[in-house]
Amino acid sequence: MTQKQTPSQTIGPFFAYGLTPEQYGYNLTSIAAPDVANKDQAGEHIRIEGQIFDGEGVTVGDAMIEIWQADAAGRYAHPADSRGSNADFTGFGRVGTGTDPERRFFFETIKPGAVGDGQAPHINVIVFMRGMLNHAYTRIYLSDEVEANAADPVLAGIPDHRRGTLIAKRDDSGAGPVYRFDIHMQGADETVFFDL
Repeated sequence: MTQKQTPSQTIGPFFAYGLTPEQYGYNLTSIAAPDVANKDQAGEHIRIEGQIFDGEGVTVGDAMIEIWQADAAGRYAHPADSRGSNADFTGFGRVGTGTDPERRFFFETIKPGAVGDGQAPHINVIVFMRGMLNHAYTRIYLSDEVEANAADPVLAGIPDHRRGTLIAKRDDSGAGPVYRFDIHMQGADETVFFDL
C-alpha cells in the first residue's frame, strides 16, 4: 500500500478571537489597545504604523502585534525597574492587522527614552500569526536616534546589511511624527527576530 501525503493544516489564529476581537467583527473590547499613551502622558507623542508581509510579500490580515516599551524617561512599568515604576504609563499595546482595510497596524504612544546599559531607545515587539507555533520577537529602533543606535549593543551584534530591518523611519510631514515599521516574516527583507 502506498502512503499518501496528509493534508496540511494552518495553525491558529485561535488566540486572536479573544485578544483582538475587533478584527473578527465581534462587538467586544480588547483588554489592551493600540492607544498606549493618553494625551496627558509626558513625552513626545508619536505614531508607529506598518504592515506585516509573509514570505510571498503579501500583507497578513490576521496577525496580532504586541508592544512593550519604556516611558520617555526610559522607565518600564515593572517592579524590577530600579529607577521606579511609572504606573501612569504601562507601555503595553496590542492590535490586530485585520482592523484596517489595508491590513496595517497602528500604535499611538510616546517616544521611549533610553533604558540604560548603552541601549538606544527602542520598542519591544511580539508577532503572533497563522502558521507559527511560536511567536516572533523583534525590536523597533528609531531612525532619528543615530548616535544612540550606533552605540547600541544589540544593533552592534547584527550584521550591517540587516540592521535596517529594525529601524523605523520617521516622517514629520503629517499632523504629528509617524514612524513607519514594516515586518517581513521571510524573504530578502526579512526582519531580524530574536530568540529568547
